Amino acid sequence: MSAVHDAAAGCSGGEVFALRVLGDSMAPEFIEGEIIVIEPDGALREGSFVLAQVAGEWIFRQLARTGGRWHLHALNPAYADRPLPDLAAVHGVIIQKAVPGRRRLSRRYI
Repeated sequence: MSAVHDAAAGCSGGEVFALRVLGDSMAPEFIEGEIIVIEPDGALREGSFVLAQVAGEWIFRQLARTGGRWHLHALNPAYADRPLPDLAAVHGVIIQKAVPGRRRLSRRYI
């Protein structure tokens, strides 16, 4: 999800917000067009799906740690992992996804 622009910045404090998945970097778990729900104050832990801002770009990835360093992991192997300068770059934890019009296909991540 690279075209998030200022959606995260436009929400106040700990207000939960939703975004639409763009691209295939998080496939097969997250498919383009699905809706993800982000908790800005969600607890960070390795393996969480997160929204972060790195080098001025909003990015949706899985939080991972290797050798004491944090990085953002794409589930699709066609995409490289991105180094994470620090956890302050993370602006929210994905707590739910939904397929528009298909309520039974919703999934929670908390």
